[in-house]
Amino acid sequence: METSSERNTATFTHLSTLSQYIIPFGNYIFPIIIWSSYKDKSEFVNHHGKQTLNFQLSLLLYTLILALIAIPIFISVVLQNIPLEAIINDEDVYIRNFDFQSNIGLLSVGATAVLLFGVLKFVEFFLVIYASIKASNGELYKYPLTIPFIK
Repeated sequence: METSSERNTATFTHLSTLSQYIIPFGNYIFPIIIWSSYKDKSEFVNHHGKQTLNFQLSLLLYTLILALIAIPIFISVVLQNIPLEAIINDEDVYIRNFDFQSNIGLLSVGATAVLLFGVLKFVEFFLVIYASIKASNGELYKYPLTIPFIK
């Protein structure tokens, strides 16, 4: 049976990943600090710390893959259509000579990668909350689609 302190520490480990919305790389820094401080003291906190870090590292890998798909596609489409004519009237901007039809396939793949990134961040938020609830209830939790970098 886990103590209240262990449950709170494990819960805070999960919730500390939400600091990424305020502090860059906070989703790695704070869980590493908490996990490394308590991993030898509690097997429960050790489990949740590993799960938290593995999930965040997995998300980083998935994000890098999506970025490696989307960014080159958007750059190549723009560079192929460089002779753009922009007309600015009052408060409207018109872009002419941009050929969407010949690039619709590439743009669809790039837009899908960006959409998947948005879905990934949305799901991440709710999975972190769910894992925090499980930890506060004293239950072990494993994030879905997580690569076990730290064993």
